[in-house]
Amino acid sequence: MDKFWLKFYPPGVPAEIDYTRYRSLVHLLEEAFDKYAQRNAYVCMDRFITYADVDLMSKKLGAWLQAQGLSKGARVALMMPNVLQYPVAIAAVLRAGYVVVNVNPLYTARELEHQLKDSGAEAIIVLENFASVLEKVIARTQIKVAVVASMGDLLGGIKGGIVNFVIRTVKKMVPEFSLPNAVRFNRALSEGGSLILRPVELGHDSIAFLQYTGGTTGVSKGATLSHRNVIANLLQNEAWLQPAMDKPPRVEALSFVCALPLYHIFALTVCCLMGTRLGGMNILIPNPRDIPGLVKTLSKHKFNMFPAVNTLYNGLLNHPGFASLDFSGLKLSNGGGMAVQRAVNDRWQQVTGKSIVEGYGLSETAPVATANPADSSVFTGTIGLPISSTEIAILDDDGNALAIGAVGEIAIRGPQVMEGYWQRPEETARVMTADGFFRSGDIGFMDEHGYVSIVDRKKDMVLVSGFNVYPNEVEGVVAMHPGVLECAVVGVPDASSGEAVKLFVVRRDPNLTAESLMAYCHEQLTGYKRPKHIEFRAELPKTNVGKILRRELRDSKAA
Repeated sequence: MDKFWLKFYPPGVPAEIDYTRYRSLVHLLEEAFDKYAQRNAYVCMDRFITYADVDLMSKKLGAWLQAQGLSKGARVALMMPNVLQYPVAIAAVLRAGYVVVNVNPLYTARELEHQLKDSGAEAIIVLENFASVLEKVIARTQIKVAVVASMGDLLGGIKGGIVNFVIRTVKKMVPEFSLPNAVRFNRALSEGGSLILRPVELGHDSIAFLQYTGGTTGVSKGATLSHRNVIANLLQNEAWLQPAMDKPPRVEALSFVCALPLYHIFALTVCCLMGTRLGGMNILIPNPRDIPGLVKTLSKHKFNMFPAVNTLYNGLLNHPGFASLDFSGLKLSNGGGMAVQRAVNDRWQQVTGKSIVEGYGLSETAPVATANPADSSVFTGTIGLPISSTEIAILDDDGNALAIGAVGEIAIRGPQVMEGYWQRPEETARVMTADGFFRSGDIGFMDEHGYVSIVDRKKDMVLVSGFNVYPNEVEGVVAMHPGVLECAVVGVPDASSGEAVKLFVVRRDPNLTAESLMAYCHEQLTGYKRPKHIEFRAELPKTNVGKILRRELRDSKAA
């Protein structure tokens, strides 16, 4: 394949990375623990822990897990928000030779049961706030070992006790549960202190993570990410970030805002693992929906890296205290997970002085596949160039590569592409081409400079009288209206055109009317793209990462 886009790479970014310099992800992590031992690795609720702390605690927890009799390659589920125990547990599971299965802590019992059964997880580390959900399903799973953590575990004796009292007794955030054989997190650490972590031989093909995806589109499937996949993506990201890192002023120890949940691939790689690779400190935010609390936390830190999704950027911009924060250290705001709207970028740039650098990826690509230049001060409205060691092809329905500018399915090939879906060979065959490209399900095109644009998901496209309407485009236009806070577009059945465009809006201006919005759309959009129906809502349904759930809007009776 002609990688013509390499001509447009920022200076200093290599065409290829060499993931073979690390035997495994554990090799990479342990190098960082040793190199940055005295640096702060994480802070949560004003409690700092160093890389030496993470090293020691993960050794203890890993040794304890090994002592429970789990075989090499056993799956260990982690069901927690962004608390200090989470990165410790990730390192412990990997160092012990096991596979991390990240679980959304807000899952219902049905969703949790599916993921635990499908992954074959034999152990779980769960925050006590969610243990009552585990209790409902544990008997029907293969879980033999359960470790229960509490918010205050690693916050220090007095503070930890106060936090636990408030969470349990005052806020009543811990529903009653009964897990008779469960062990408390701090007890596992204590017992592990008298044990020795046995080194486990791991290679590039060993599985590191089962990253579940597709829950919003069908049955949730585990993307099987090997040590090679994750090492490669970390080195790809590091290479891509270099131009931004080299811009003065140089920052020795970067500070990452980790407001996205660590169970999601974006935060897992770009915050947790990338932070470790670079010896940075992650500011862990347990509840990013608490925007006032998030702003208060940010006021205490000088932050350099700010990965987020469009809805989080938008939420922060609409908080009155956000604009008064100190942005002098901000080096990079990177957007992913969903389209960044130009209106949001423009306001972000006005407030922080930095444009949002949009990238793209999926759980299946560990995740980053394309990105805009990290040192860019211009919002391109694209998802950028294929990153180092990555190829992008635009395919038609028959799998044929299309010409520059032609719209088709975005396909990705590179060392970060998953091994396949966990125990689902038919699903894997459906998305992998014979020559190793992963078919993303996203529709887009590549321009003459190699920049890729997404026009939409295959399934979200609206067909109006034979014309394709891409919701992202309509949403991007509507979001520019000063009276609109958030919006989403879906297709609804229509007797005359097959489908019609329906627009859901959360008002910024309470006086905004459907008529005035229709008039605005009439000015901005060609006939078939204009909404035929407008519905105002108090809020839009979202995943825990902040993606708007178009499917839920489409399926709702109101639609």
